[in-house]
Amino acid sequence: MNIETLVTDAISFTRQHSEWAPYITFLVAFSESMAFISLLVPGWGILIGIGAIVGVSGLDFIPIWIGASLGAAAGDWLSYSIGFRLKGRATQIWPLSRNPEMVAKGQDFCDHWGAWAVFIGRFFGPLRAVVPLLAGIFAMPSIKFQLANISSAFLWAFVLLAPGALALRQYL
Repeated sequence: MNIETLVTDAISFTRQHSEWAPYITFLVAFSESMAFISLLVPGWGILIGIGAIVGVSGLDFIPIWIGASLGAAAGDWLSYSIGFRLKGRATQIWPLSRNPEMVAKGQDFCDHWGAWAVFIGRFFGPLRAVVPLLAGIFAMPSIKFQLANISSAFLWAFVLLAPGALALRQYL
């Protein structure tokens, strides 16, 4: 199954089962934000497509947005927790084991920007799932991490869902 088929099938499934849309967006955003799993799931494409479904079908935007936001925050929280528990052993797992320079750059990024690294990293595909893991490995204080995690998750989900939801609703 290729990426295009996965995106199309996920969007079609959501359209057919719109009552499940908040839960589907939770799972998609969780997968997109979870370290290692995010490499396999094209969550951003699926979420943009679901935003378009919201615009075309008139589904309530708020529950879908909350589902995606909570899923993204949960994925990052779990990635942070894995990094915090495994510490340096996490760097021995692929893809970090094959990219030690990425770990060093990630540490520099987290050290320089602090909690802002988590917030900023949410909006850049390659960083999205790695920064929370590295924040855990390098023991960023949990409260700082969670504040950046939750606030960025809500903004990120809005940025992905709202354009399709709002634009298509205005033209129909």
